Amino acid sequence: MQQGQIVVDVEHRYDAAPEDVWRVYTDHGRWSEWAGTPGSHIVREGHPDPNGVGCVRGFAGRTHEEVLSFDPPKHMTYTVTRGLMPIKNHKGRVWLEPDGGGTRLRWQCQFDSRIPGLGRLLQRMITRVFRGALEGLEARGFD
Repeated sequence: MQQGQIVVDVEHRYDAAPEDVWRVYTDHGRWSEWAGTPGSHIVREGHPDPNGVGCVRGFAGRTHEEVLSFDPPKHMTYTVTRGLMPIKNHKGRVWLEPDGGGTRLRWQCQFDSRIPGLGRLLQRMITRVFRGALEGLEARGFD
């Protein structure tokens, strides 16, 4: 992390195996069903896993995120490559760890604001979006 970057860091625990949480979380084209992100779709498939490295996921045609690393069912990284948000130098990370009979998912991103003074507002907004998405993932279930 670069000094001065804004960090968003949220966690959520699920009563499901890491493999099951990973399968649903990394099905990028279906995020609209649970994450509150309208118009989720795959812009470009990854290789060898369509949702893995090189995959570009899109949201409502405006934001694109590219998967940079993909280590099922433990860890992935991504970056925003196009979007409406006034952010730059974005790096996102997701970790899944066994937690008793379930899974703990940690979702973190860091970025700089393109507009001085706007970083803390963006941090609060993105934190709320991440928490809502992870609650939506729990409500969707893993069957």
